[in-house]
Amino acid sequence: MPQSTIAKELTIGQLAQRSGVATSALRFYEEQGLITSRRTSGNQRRYARDMLRRVAFIRVSQNVGMPLAAIRDALHRLPEGRTPNRDDWASVSESWRADLDRRIHRLRQLRDDLTDCIGCGCLSLESCMLANPDDICGQGGCGPVRLLADDEDGEEPSEASQSCVPVASCG
Repeated sequence: MPQSTIAKELTIGQLAQRSGVATSALRFYEEQGLITSRRTSGNQRRYARDMLRRVAFIRVSQNVGMPLAAIRDALHRLPEGRTPNRDDWASVSESWRADLDRRIHRLRQLRDDLTDCIGCGCLSLESCMLANPDDICGQGGCGPVRLLADDEDGEEPSEASQSCVPVASCG
């Protein structure tokens, strides 16, 4: 297709169709500062073509559980007024590497912990003598203390949460 016939800007409907995202979601992304548009004299939104890549990035990032604030921060690293290049995306990737590694670790830990708990048969961390003897996890605070022991806030886990580890295999 000749370059002259490719529109440099997309309407919200065109962006929705090309990206597979509802127009309401695109408006939400714009309200949240994730994407930008300009307004025509008739007050209609027009999106630069590079918004297609940004919307794809948003969808993939949300699909793996990245919070909108992190997505917004990453998108603000990208240049305005031009399509991001390989180096721009590499910078975003590097900025997320540690967080993604933590998330992967937590997901693996959750998968393994669920397997152990379900394999034990008691289905209760409160009464499970293997995973939580004498309800020691309750001393570490409320919520899933054991799973959040290495939370990204950087704080050291409490003594109680450190001792909330399975002491034997449930098999």
